[in-house]
Amino acid sequence: MSDIIQLLPDSVANQIAAGEVIQRPASVIKELVENSIDAGAKTVNVLVIDAGRTSIQVIDDGTGMSETDARMAFERHATSKIRKADDLFSLHTMGFRGEALASIAAVAQVELRTRKAADEIGTHISVAGSKVTGQEPVSCPVGSNFSVENIFYNVPARRKFLKSNTTELNNIITAFERIALVYPQVNFTFHSNGAEVLNLKTGSLRQRIVDVFGKKLNQDILPIGVETTICKITGFTGKPESARKKGAHQYFFVNGRYMKHPYFHKAVMNAYERLVPTGEQVPYFIYFEINPEDIDVNIHPTKTEIKFENEQTVWQILHAAVKDAIGRFNDVPSIDFDTEGKPDIPVFDPSLDVSATPKVSLNPSYNPFKDTAAHAPRFDKEHVPSSWDKLYEGLGRGKSEAEALPDEGDMFAQSGAEQDSVIEEKSPAHYQYKGKYIMTAVKSGLMIIDQHRAHIRILYEKYLAQMNGKAGKSQQVLFPELVQFTLSEVVTLQDVWRDLELLGFELTPLGGGSYSINGVPAGLDGVNFVKLLKDMVGDGAVTGTGLAADINKHLALQMARSAAVPYGQVLNNDEMESIVNRLFTCSNVNYSPDGKAVVGMLRQQDIERLLD
Repeated sequence: MSDIIQLLPDSVANQIAAGEVIQRPASVIKELVENSIDAGAKTVNVLVIDAGRTSIQVIDDGTGMSETDARMAFERHATSKIRKADDLFSLHTMGFRGEALASIAAVAQVELRTRKAADEIGTHISVAGSKVTGQEPVSCPVGSNFSVENIFYNVPARRKFLKSNTTELNNIITAFERIALVYPQVNFTFHSNGAEVLNLKTGSLRQRIVDVFGKKLNQDILPIGVETTICKITGFTGKPESARKKGAHQYFFVNGRYMKHPYFHKAVMNAYERLVPTGEQVPYFIYFEINPEDIDVNIHPTKTEIKFENEQTVWQILHAAVKDAIGRFNDVPSIDFDTEGKPDIPVFDPSLDVSATPKVSLNPSYNPFKDTAAHAPRFDKEHVPSSWDKLYEGLGRGKSEAEALPDEGDMFAQSGAEQDSVIEEKSPAHYQYKGKYIMTAVKSGLMIIDQHRAHIRILYEKYLAQMNGKAGKSQQVLFPELVQFTLSEVVTLQDVWRDLELLGFELTPLGGGSYSINGVPAGLDGVNFVKLLKDMVGDGAVTGTGLAADINKHLALQMARSAAVPYGQVLNNDEMESIVNRLFTCSNVNYSPDGKAVVGMLRQQDIERLLD
């Protein structure tokens, strides 16, 4: 029998390895920018076209490479940072396994121009599908210039599974931000399709966070600082009032490397127990400095999962550091004794005689139960005014229709009509139960409607029709509001801009991710439309489909949730009548857009069975 086990060709092996390291264009950005940082670059420029599908270019002013090093860099497991196995447990750089450039070259067409400061001339190398297609001397500045084109050109199955340009660009921005947040001493620029999206100058860590996520965040974060023999923790955590249900910026970094750690996330959130509502998140940017020998970063291909030797101890230190930051900056409500009404404590006078015991006077014959009846107020009938009946005059008048119960004959009408026709026989009077349900008598029994979900269904179909058809009415605001978006939110905003205009939003860009809200859809009275707009843009980013129909549904649902009648709001009969009538004109009466029941029916026979 012939042998069936064979060695894979290098090209196939490289593509398999690339599948672990290079998952999308954002992975290329991450690997190349980390290499630039390791090379000591002070300026890193990133340029992408079509969200990295067509071209990715990373230019730095680092140390550069010699002709031999430039050729060797594309070989698998070729690295300048590891010499022996023990070095894996003493890492001080970002990349170390020598897989990045080999993996990129296996699935894309790569060109490298590089020069060291000691060399008069640089090197130009072209690689495609792991094969060197050209090498020649070239005149270029000190540093490295990587150009990656047509990613996954030789793996069409992988290219087919790339998401929309908006989603891929957001992934690139996320990877770019994670690196920029660690190195405030490095200048970063980011260009997309020839337009400058981000320009980050050197500065403090706090300034870098503000430059990336907007000026508003500067007012919401508190500094953290603690140093122990096990680790050093610095960074910033959010104030309790900065909590939000989604979209909070939460980052952990260990020795300059981004990581995900649910266990440490719990340590942070536990420090906010009873300070923020359940389910809401606070922003944090926390940096750990720890002995490299006490962590293992080589347990995941993307190195975002890190194993700690003293994990429980670090958890306790982190938890205490966050609680200390909140308390130190008076963000926990406390009793203030320094008030104008504070007690006047006299100064001690040694000349006064304080040895005498204070005397207490008492009446030993006092009985608290003896004369109670004599001193208690009397409520005899002679104290009741003779004209007491006048006190109740007028209470029977002006009784609203909402307070009047349906006629008994209507409430217990015979059943037999289907639910789709109940609106024709409903009672004109409705009853609101506990500020949550609208109850009305129909021919088949008692109909119960969830007022909030019903209004969501009504508004959802209204807003969706406006976006799919003609534009909705816009209402000008008296004082324009300022809304700040992050870089990734701006990308999503551009994608849904037309849909927002159809809804009735009027926005004016002010630069730096700031926009002025000059108009909002009519009917949003009392709604925080700044928060609404940020939530809608965030929901548009979550879809990741790029399809207008799907985006419209998410925007319409988010807007309907914010503008719908809340639980607890008292409705008069006319308002309840309007909700009921409009609900039964909707395409789906029984369920809200998110699949929750809207209408319930208590059948006539069930009512009679209860009273048997």
